[in-house]
Amino acid sequence: MPRTGQISRRAMIAGPAASLAIAPRAFAQAPAAPRIEKFAPELDAILSTDQPVKELGNTFGGPLGPAEGPVWIKEGGHLLFSDIHNSRIMKYTPGQGMSVFRDPSNRANGLTRDLQGRLVVAEHDSRRVTRTEPDGSQTVILNNWQGKRLNRPNDVVVKSDGSIYITDPWTWVNPPEMWDLNMIGVYRVSPDLGTVSLLASDFLFPNGICFSPDEKLVYINDTRRMHIRSFELLPNGTLSTGTGKVFADLSGGGPGAPDGMKVDVAGNVYCGGAGGLYILSPEGKKLGRVVHGQTMTSNCCFGGDDWKTLFFTTRNTLGSVQLKIAGLPVPAAGKKPGVP
Repeated sequence: MPRTGQISRRAMIAGPAASLAIAPRAFAQAPAAPRIEKFAPELDAILSTDQPVKELGNTFGGPLGPAEGPVWIKEGGHLLFSDIHNSRIMKYTPGQGMSVFRDPSNRANGLTRDLQGRLVVAEHDSRRVTRTEPDGSQTVILNNWQGKRLNRPNDVVVKSDGSIYITDPWTWVNPPEMWDLNMIGVYRVSPDLGTVSLLASDFLFPNGICFSPDEKLVYINDTRRMHIRSFELLPNGTLSTGTGKVFADLSGGGPGAPDGMKVDVAGNVYCGGAGGLYILSPEGKKLGRVVHGQTMTSNCCFGGDDWKTLFFTTRNTLGSVQLKIAGLPVPAAGKKPGVP
């Protein structure tokens, strides 16, 4: 059964403050020179370490930042990503540059696509997760738990059966009101949007979420604890909580913390952490790190015609490196999406 213990209001208020307490250490250091570090020989099969770490755009997010939630639209040949505190979704087309895709965006954060190719968005200001229909209208996927408004949905991923998984950490927006939640949650919404399940409530700050290639495991990182946890999934799509374990600890020297993450076809996990963007084996071994010189890695995704471009967002920039191995496509392989 998922843990549904309540978190006190005092603990919730202390949570964001404690999270911000790492800021002087995380953001006051001098930028590192961009490079790719190899920690294990297995990295050579994933990418070339002598390639440049490209910066594709900057000045996103303003002083608060960050750029977030990248998702590749293969049939359109472009990338969408969130410019959170400017409340925009941006569009990057290789060879053409940047344009605005949606303005305003309710300060969108995590972006993905469902099995029909519709854009799924975690919105901060509206405190909901929405789906954009072909006619441009929006369907609310989730905006409450048992009648109480969500905190501030952060990331979202769609499983191959169409079910939707959402992380909802608490961050201050306004003074707490009686219809606000007093807990932090990770949720599953059924494909027909009719059933919502609380999967876990024992994270300090649940953030990025993704599946292993066979979808037997789900990875959820806990930003404040600086680690990624993994869980086996039960046949009904909920967590086998007894299997939960720390998959990788990404603390250490350099700025940054675990945030959005993705998985390639071989099961390697890509996630930001201290000092840059880590590449981890399916066993959680640190194989290498993309040091981009920015203060944090907020998210990443795969793209390009062959899904071998690794795009990543930071507080204020969009960057990329080239891989030798493909990432898991979005939507799931074999689906025929429409352009959002």
